[in-house]
Amino acid sequence: MQDKVTFEYAVIRVVLKVEHEHFFKVGVLLYCKRKRFLGIQYVIDPQNLEAFTHELDFELLNAHLHSWTLICKGDPDGGAIGKLELADRFRWLAACRSTVIQSSKTHSGLCEDPQAELEGLFRAFVL
Repeated sequence: MQDKVTFEYAVIRVVLKVEHEHFFKVGVLLYCKRKRFLGIQYVIDPQNLEAFTHELDFELLNAHLHSWTLICKGDPDGGAIGKLELADRFRWLAACRSTVIQSSKTHSGLCEDPQAELEGLFRAFVL
């Protein structure tokens, strides 16, 4: 138990009709302060997207989620948000918003390996 550290995560959703709150899960964000970790894992299945709607552009959606990856990494191409501290980047990505790409409320837990936890949450919630 001593090796476990707290983490926070949010599920990433694509909201098809913002006014109706219809969505499907595409990824997970995970932040662990003690391990200085901020990670994202996502996948958008073009066929799945097409089955739900013809109004969303797969390439555009993928580009926006790629920018979330750059923000998580602190990459200079992540813009001003990518230059913030890890906690601030996570809070910005997980903030409540009324757009096509949204995050769930944040949840917390304990883990030893944040990357392994991210992969497990991704399998559990998205795949």
